[in-house]
This record gives sequence, C-alpha cells and structure tokens, in this order.
Amino acid sequence: MYKIIVSNQCACFKKSNLENNLKFQSKDEALLKTLEMRDTMNDDFCGKHEFKVQEVENNFIIAMSDSTSNGCCGGGCSSH
Repeated sequence: MYKIIVSNQCACFKKSNLENNLKFQSKDEALLKTLEMRDTMNDDFCGKHEFKVQEVENNFIIAMSDSTSNGCCGGGCSSH
C-alpha cells in the first residue's frame, strides 16, 4: 500500500478539492497522482509556497519548500 501525504496544509490546499492521505496499491499510480497534485498545487495555488515531493518508505510526501515570502496564503499555514 502506498500513501500520499500532504504535510503543512496551507489555506489554498484546504480550499481546494484535493484530498490528503490517498492510498494506492501500485507505486506507479501513487507517484503519478503525487506529481499531478504537486503540479496543481504549484500552478494553481496563490504562489506564496513551492511544493516538492519526497519519497519516504511507502509514502509520497508533498511538502512546502522554503519560501522567500513573509506572508502566507490566507493566513492558514501553521509553519509561519
């Protein structure tokens, strides 16, 4: 079982129709969905964060990269 985990969910993620903790039987299917989600988050969200993918055991983690902005998208980020 492979799982997609979005860490540090910002306000844009919470407002989106994307889901967290998705599970897949196939590693390839999970990776494709992870990359699709990352691209959507980088292209369609407010742009104050950049998202990256990390593989940890059977999990694909979508995390925020270090941002140069001082603000946050909608004030919903717990990391600021």
